[in-house]
Amino acid sequence: MRQSEDAAILDAIRLQERLGFRFVTDGEFRRRSYHSYFYQQLGDLDIDAVPQNEAATGRGAQPAASVRSRVKWSGPINVADYQFLAANSTRVPKITIPGPCALHFRAGSAAVLAQAYSDIDQFWDDTVEAFTRELRALHDAGCRYIQIDETAFAKFGDREVQTRLAGRGDDWSALIDTYIGVTNRLLRNAPGDMQIGMHLCRGNRGGHWHAEGSYEEVAERLFNGLNIEFFFLEYDSPRAGDFSPLRYMPKSKTTILGLVSTKSSALEDKAVLIEKIEQAVKYVPLDRLSVSPQCGFASIDAGNPVTAEVQQAKLQRVIEVANDVWGTA
Repeated sequence: MRQSEDAAILDAIRLQERLGFRFVTDGEFRRRSYHSYFYQQLGDLDIDAVPQNEAATGRGAQPAASVRSRVKWSGPINVADYQFLAANSTRVPKITIPGPCALHFRAGSAAVLAQAYSDIDQFWDDTVEAFTRELRALHDAGCRYIQIDETAFAKFGDREVQTRLAGRGDDWSALIDTYIGVTNRLLRNAPGDMQIGMHLCRGNRGGHWHAEGSYEEVAERLFNGLNIEFFFLEYDSPRAGDFSPLRYMPKSKTTILGLVSTKSSALEDKAVLIEKIEQAVKYVPLDRLSVSPQCGFASIDAGNPVTAEVQQAKLQRVIEVANDVWGTA
């Protein structure tokens, strides 16, 4: 199994190099999903329980989480992944980790307090400590580029999500402030020379999505309150709303527009993508914008209904647009 994973990751690395990316990822090929393996290393935790009777496409059920033990870091989780990348490419290795608020968003305060905790503040203290130790272990190994995948923020603008959160006893608007505060605690603890960005999307599992709605509900607080250097924002479909929430983006931060869909096999027209970038420039100057796919091509092992050939074509399209608009990828 390890040999097969190594071979697949080497293929992914060489593809990224051939296309012209200045960084490489391992495709997360050693993980069943983008977040389950990570959280399972932190205790008796389950973050992605999903029903088995979902429709083939469209809105999927939001996965649920359970917390049956305290959150505790017991050793490096992604260091070996970083080391494999560093040993097999001269490009900058990028490591992705789930967000520190993902478990709570899936579980809710009531579930956190049902078995493992009697104090929600202790849960947050443990979470920040665990994530801090992982970032420091990665830094000690040489890693300098981290992407935090925190999908909760993009989902707060969905009325159905707001209703579901209220039904379990959580105030969705208060959670925005809580999650910003918790994430900032982690960022304050992170090594100063680590570049840390945050990816936001509304769900990406087997062609499903989990939410829809603009960034408007969270934009002002999130972009200004969260001490993140750059944001990877889902913008591949009308479900994400328009670019107007970008008016809140501070001048010190960079916005990566996720314009290329990882859920659909249709290859985006280059002229259309460039036109969308021109629309975004009304709110953020071009020198603080970039372009990317909307999410990963497979947030879980089953992947999305997009072939490897289409994936390569979409990555190539990202490079083409970047070269045409900025003169470099």
